Amino acid sequence: MPHSDTITPVILSGGSGSRLWPLSRKALPKQFLPLAGTRSMIQETAVRAQGESFTAPIVISNQDHRFLIAEQLRAAGIRGARIILEPVGRNTAPAAAIAALQIEQDNPDGLMLIMPSDHVVLDVPAFRAAIATAGQAARRGALVTFGIKPSGPETGYGYIKSAAAMTPGVFAVERFVEKPDRATAQSYLDAGGYFWNSGMFLFQAKSFLAEMERLQPRMLACCRDALAHGHQDLDFIRLGEPAFLACPSDSIDYAVMEKATSAGVVPVDMGWSDVGSWHSLWDIAARGADGNALQGDVLTEGVRNSYIRSEGPLVAAIGVENLVVVVTKDAVLVSHRDACQDVKKIVERLEGQGREQHIHHAVVHRPWGAYESIDSGPRFQVKRIVVNPGAKLSLQMHHHRAEHWIVVQGTALVTCDERQFPLNSNESTYIPLGAKHRLENPGTEPLHLIEVQSGAYLGEDDIVRFEDTYGRAPAENKPA
Repeated sequence: MPHSDTITPVILSGGSGSRLWPLSRKALPKQFLPLAGTRSMIQETAVRAQGESFTAPIVISNQDHRFLIAEQLRAAGIRGARIILEPVGRNTAPAAAIAALQIEQDNPDGLMLIMPSDHVVLDVPAFRAAIATAGQAARRGALVTFGIKPSGPETGYGYIKSAAAMTPGVFAVERFVEKPDRATAQSYLDAGGYFWNSGMFLFQAKSFLAEMERLQPRMLACCRDALAHGHQDLDFIRLGEPAFLACPSDSIDYAVMEKATSAGVVPVDMGWSDVGSWHSLWDIAARGADGNALQGDVLTEGVRNSYIRSEGPLVAAIGVENLVVVVTKDAVLVSHRDACQDVKKIVERLEGQGREQHIHHAVVHRPWGAYESIDSGPRFQVKRIVVNPGAKLSLQMHHHRAEHWIVVQGTALVTCDERQFPLNSNESTYIPLGAKHRLENPGTEPLHLIEVQSGAYLGEDDIVRFEDTYGRAPAENKPA
């Protein structure tokens, strides 16, 4: 059995990150992007909670991102993670309860560290020191949160008011307060003892569950039922859907922490940001003497205090200041830095117009690899497809389109009705409309090919799936 000092990281990965559009999108939200380094934010979150004191993490997510999470954790060297899939979002309190119930089975005296997957922590030693400090109170039954020492009258965060010390470095929580206006935020700084609410927590599973039983018995009962009726699906744990649908939705703060009998806060300065907007990303980015944070193929002349990022084409900016410019393959954002919070309104308009740019990037990731639409017109579409080594698409057919495959690099194994044959570089094949077919990469290097689709309807929901390595049902109506 794990030692009582062991900490289980619990990573909450449910956000959509719409304020960081066009880089963050519903199918690939900000936690899966390398916004503040070479690793994605969920990778950084998992890696900073590694070492002797930590077990493998538990990740709570929706089912749409399950393969992304598994692959990114694998790429970051994280082994043994338990990925629990919520059928619907129910905020952070039920997610924490599900994790606590899992941990209680293994080590009820151990600690659980709740972390959002999409926050930045630049000072990892300070983060580790804060955990050690919080652990003293948590092992005595306290529910401890981490308060960020404010650097200014920020109006985008909730605040925590501290009271008397509980243990060295840990203070009782007097109250949680909502996001204030600027004058109120300044009064908090002037008064002292107020800290930004980081959304991170440390406590024993049994202590949290005891407070849940006292404060939210129906929520806890639904979580127990959802876990009891869950099942293993490949490397994932799927919660029982009817029970979780019946679960009340609430945050840890509202459901538990504001009413807890022993809530504590550790003040810490660890280079933290929730990266809630492009402005906040500019705040933490390395900037030159002109105040600019530049990434990608960017040239500037007479530009000041701006964040300019290109994921593809050259961006040239001249004589502007205080701007955010973000360029992807299929969208361009231009905003004043002080108006970045309104990016969400653009996302809402895209959704209202039935467009796709708020959901998918030009490159769409799948469990087997990725595809990119590179041209389209009446009755045709051209895609570039990359299949990972050893991976294969589902065995499928289409009612409305035929396909031509041209291998650019690697070797494909093609199934077309009763035939199965290899396809090498510079070779091609034709998949007739209605043929049952499959594409595989039997090699050790990525397979690159061009797919030309032709037909009366080319939508991604024109698929009948007969067999799938990744457990996706035909009813999912998703590409290959």
